[in-house]
Amino acid sequence: MNSQSDPVIAADAAAQAAAHASSQAQFVDWLRSVAPYIHAFRNQTFVVAFGGELVHEGRLNALVQDIALLHAMGMQIVLVHGSRPQVEDSMRLRHLDSQFSGGIRITDAPALESAKEAAGEVRLDIEAAISQGLPNTPMAHAHISIVSGNFVTARPVGIVDGVDFQHTGIVRKIDADSIRHSLSNRKLVLLSPLGFSPTGEAFNLAMEDVAAAAAIALRADKLIFITENEGVSAADGKLLRELSFDDAQRLRESGTVDENTDFYLKHVVRACRSGVPRAYLIPSALDGSILLELFTHDGVGSMIAYENLESLREATPDDVGNIIQLIEPLETDGTLVRRDRHQLERDIDHFSVIEHDGVLFGCVALYAYPQERIGEMACLTVSPEAQGSGDGERLLKRIEQRARARGLNRIFVLTTRTEHWFLKRGFVKASVDDLPEDRRRLYNWQRKSLVLIKPL
Repeated sequence: MNSQSDPVIAADAAAQAAAHASSQAQFVDWLRSVAPYIHAFRNQTFVVAFGGELVHEGRLNALVQDIALLHAMGMQIVLVHGSRPQVEDSMRLRHLDSQFSGGIRITDAPALESAKEAAGEVRLDIEAAISQGLPNTPMAHAHISIVSGNFVTARPVGIVDGVDFQHTGIVRKIDADSIRHSLSNRKLVLLSPLGFSPTGEAFNLAMEDVAAAAAIALRADKLIFITENEGVSAADGKLLRELSFDDAQRLRESGTVDENTDFYLKHVVRACRSGVPRAYLIPSALDGSILLELFTHDGVGSMIAYENLESLREATPDDVGNIIQLIEPLETDGTLVRRDRHQLERDIDHFSVIEHDGVLFGCVALYAYPQERIGEMACLTVSPEAQGSGDGERLLKRIEQRARARGLNRIFVLTTRTEHWFLKRGFVKASVDDLPEDRRRLYNWQRKSLVLIKPL
């Protein structure tokens, strides 16, 4: 009997070992894949805002664990919480009726007391969750300090269309210097939906208003709203993964989005217009949504990106002189292949440029090989004055969009100096043999440029 069962046991053990090895490999691959995001996000400032509904539904601990992980990876986090359901609960206990006008709460004196009570309750819940340090949990060894205080100066909404909103306010100023000081000392900063006037009067504020104002004042890298919705949906119900703030504004004007999403978009558009590069609407119902949004390629919600569309455009013959001035230093030091004016004038339709206030700061060209469904990205250049501002990323995305529009499924680049920049952005090493035939014949063997290819 043992002789018959031994092979079965051995086979099971081998299968388990293979499964274990596969699981280990998947874990290593995943960890390596998120490393570039970690490096990119370290020391960036994120404003993360969520409604009191998340606390009400028992999802606070999971969010706090994810926030603690971001903090451990070096991100500077400002948390902004709401407390609408908690205010409603408090008012019911006090036998008070809620009053609204135009979707905004009218906060009389009793309602203000409920707002204070609710904000205090949620703030203590958050502080308690962040103070956890139980072994064998994501909060073990966290030791995170959290700071809250009178960072928000507010003013009254006042009387609108004959309605006195009393103690309902809007943000007047964020004490950005004090918040930055706390962040630089590795503290989490917590902002509540309450603000104070210089005379000491308290105002009930919208969480979305506080979050947008904080992101603007801090020049935050990301404004993240964790919402009850999946994200921003088009008229046909399809989730919009990425849109510019101009697109978001047009969507609001179309009247096709629901009231809740529209309210978020109002503040997102305001933040992006004021210089916040990225804003997100991600679902609170999905466990780990903030990690999935930040560390996976497609994310799980909607990203609204600041993009001055007028500054990123296709080149015209009038740009030739500026392009020559831009690329000449790189041609001189050998980074770029030299192009004469006649060649640039002939190829100008291949170029896209980026400008700010009428000054050209970057250029890039796309040469298509339709038969092989591949394109060459060439002459990617960003002025030294603008390097680090993301212009190179925007030019790369423009070329990817143009390539897809022409039915191409890959792009390649030849480089001698900037291999790592491209590798970080999804390119992989290839060989001269992988080039389309026409381009292979023109390959300069003296330069020995590296060939990098990216699938689209």
